[in-house]
Amino acid sequence: MVIKRDGTSVIFDRSKIITAVRKANAAVDAPDQVTEAQMEAVAAAVESRNRQRVLVEDIQDIVEQKLMEMGKYALAKAYIIYRYTRALVRKANTTDDSILSLIRAQNKDVMEENSNKNAATAATQRDLIAGEVSKDLTRRVLLPEKISKAHDEGSIHFHDADYFLQPIFNCCLINIGDMLDNGTVMNGKLIESPRSFQVACTVMTQIIAAVASSQYGGQSVDIGHLGKFLRRSSEKFTKQLAEEVGDALDETTRQKIVAVRLRDELRSGVQTIQYQINTLMTTNGQSPFVTIFMHLREEDPYVEENAMIIEEVLRQRLQGIKNEKGVCVTPAFPKLIYVLDDHNCLQGGRFDYLTRLAVQCSAKRLYPDYISAKKMRENYEGNVYSCMGCRSFLTPWKNEKGEYQFEGRFNQGVVSLNLPQIGIIAKGDETVFWQLLEERLELCYEALMCRHNALKGIRSDVSPVHWQYGAIARLGKGEVIDPYLMDGYSTISLGYIGLYEVTKVMRGVSHTDPAGLEFSLEIMRRMREATERWKAATSISFGLYGTPAESLCYRFARIDKERFGTIADVTDKGYYTNSYHVDVRENIDAFSKFTFESQFQCISSGGAISYVEIPNMRHNLDALEDVVRFIYDNIQYAEFNTKSDYCHVCGYDGEIMINDDFEWECPQCHNSDHARMNVTRRTCGYLGENFWNVGKTKELKARVLHL
Repeated sequence: MVIKRDGTSVIFDRSKIITAVRKANAAVDAPDQVTEAQMEAVAAAVESRNRQRVLVEDIQDIVEQKLMEMGKYALAKAYIIYRYTRALVRKANTTDDSILSLIRAQNKDVMEENSNKNAATAATQRDLIAGEVSKDLTRRVLLPEKISKAHDEGSIHFHDADYFLQPIFNCCLINIGDMLDNGTVMNGKLIESPRSFQVACTVMTQIIAAVASSQYGGQSVDIGHLGKFLRRSSEKFTKQLAEEVGDALDETTRQKIVAVRLRDELRSGVQTIQYQINTLMTTNGQSPFVTIFMHLREEDPYVEENAMIIEEVLRQRLQGIKNEKGVCVTPAFPKLIYVLDDHNCLQGGRFDYLTRLAVQCSAKRLYPDYISAKKMRENYEGNVYSCMGCRSFLTPWKNEKGEYQFEGRFNQGVVSLNLPQIGIIAKGDETVFWQLLEERLELCYEALMCRHNALKGIRSDVSPVHWQYGAIARLGKGEVIDPYLMDGYSTISLGYIGLYEVTKVMRGVSHTDPAGLEFSLEIMRRMREATERWKAATSISFGLYGTPAESLCYRFARIDKERFGTIADVTDKGYYTNSYHVDVRENIDAFSKFTFESQFQCISSGGAISYVEIPNMRHNLDALEDVVRFIYDNIQYAEFNTKSDYCHVCGYDGEIMINDDFEWECPQCHNSDHARMNVTRRTCGYLGENFWNVGKTKELKARVLHL
């Protein structure tokens, strides 16, 4: 397979080499020409490399080298001129094929890259078309050639090149408290501080939508900022009731009426958040990628109100949202993160009832994920705060008042490292491995600095909601954002894929084996040391990030299999394991998995999450509660995946069958549109095509790739 400059693959065609040499041949005198046999020899020299995957530039380099070896210097020069001329033609436009195939629904790589986008709709296609143009300019013009080449070869992954052309960053923690308390501006209209809970919920969703339209990564909001507005509503209802009835009612009756009105406002406000987020469409063609952070703080004067809000959020998530068929399904957004602390860790705390509700919600709807306040305080200087979106964590930072600040901060971008490829090239030689790791880390550093430098000099006008009206800052018009890129205010992330596979390549065992554990931890330490070294040299806050890899696990593995062939338990699986995670095929229980992976989370402080695959446990919640108790004491950030299947059409909750046409089929309503079924497999993040096994007895058995 030949990898073209736009990243697409085509089958090797030796006639194209001969055609190019012929055209160069015609441009030189007879003594400098080569014969047809020599042309064939040049093409054979390329074929003799016997590589499963080669870049088109490498082919051209080989041709030039062979012509020089034949002493045909004038011809080699003519070929170089021909090659340069062709490059100029390519630079005129290299996006036609990718864009047209996208419109025709034939560009699977682009259409399946983000599972939250419906690539069939015109609005989403508009964003994807712009993304193809951005990727093209990024590859050809904006990035150094060696960075583009390393990305194409799968040595590194330069994330989100489809947005690199624009002056926008990755993800953030919205300073929602400041925007609600002090007001904001959207579309040139002043929005003052809300006077009730319902209005506060509406304003919050408007802010979320505006923020999502001017960045490409996820965002998080701390729902604890809404507690004061629920109290304002309570005070408003109390005052209204006094005006309505005077002294006609006793105090107990008054309180009951106010409580009923408040509960109705609470339900409506939370419903506004849920439905607005799931029905709004941002300018990048999807619902806002937002996470709601739920942490009850004992010192919070509105802790009781916030407990009520969290309870309602969980109840509504447990109920689900009705789809077009009227069936309650699990909404994609907002993501939910629930913090376990001393008062709600199922060890006799006064808010344990909320955690039991959260467990029910996890069993049926997968969310919330869980953060242990106890473990997080150990890793982040005593602080507990949300990640940005789902995974990326800020580093602790103090403002000019000497206070820790997390809201209003952001991540500049991500570059990920392909660890298994380093091991494959090193062929078991650890001296070579460590040297190559350092070289690849420096390559990642250069790529990350490209992300950083692309944001320098950007003025606040590019996104007023971020830079002028409080989501990140309150700069004046025309001010540059540069101070927010430096001195630890924002982060920039080094991701990594395949710690399990690289340990298998180098040590022949899993990183869960004592013989592989120390090696894998040393890799983690060296990557972490590299980020600390870069931070000291630049005053930019680099972080080591356990990437939520999604399709990257598949991409790296596919590239390496094409380049290096099938390697047992490495490239033969079709995927690499996400970051430091235990491979899904290892026989390990949930408690042991969390215990093992927790030692990697503290090193990967720029972002890390661990998950376990569980059966359908709605009828065994006690066991799930045991796992939640264990999370609190043993691991910072965890989530559950479930093996239960769920039909989005009729709501059937059971095993989805395979029909004679090798399609998912619901046994209740016989829907066979598997794209609309929640056949949940989040273990490795694979988002591509599902494959089927057919047993020797012709019994059909479904499996999702990687499991």
